[in-house]
Amino acid sequence: MEGKDRVMARSYPKEKRDLAVRMVLDHRGEYSSLTSACLHIAPKLEIGHATLHRWVVQAEIDMGLRGGVTSEESAQIAALKRENRELREANEILRRASIFFASMPS
Repeated sequence: MEGKDRVMARSYPKEKRDLAVRMVLDHRGEYSSLTSACLHIAPKLEIGHATLHRWVVQAEIDMGLRGGVTSEESAQIAALKRENRELREANEILRRASIFFASMPS
């Protein structure tokens, strides 16, 4: 990206995320849409509006108000993928060891 600064991902404390989401949910009725609420509230909290929008959507999914993959399900999927990768690596090591020992003279 020539001439443009890259935006670095920021990590926000859970307390700030929870406060921001609660503010949007509490004041959502004052705005015409979720996007509008996020556009007005995010600058007050020094958070990007798209980030805040993502947090609110995920919170609604987690509360069962919207369809999608919950945070808990996402964590479980990530753990299962990690376990699957580790098991594949272990199987590959065992396969190679088996080939090695099978090729050794008796």
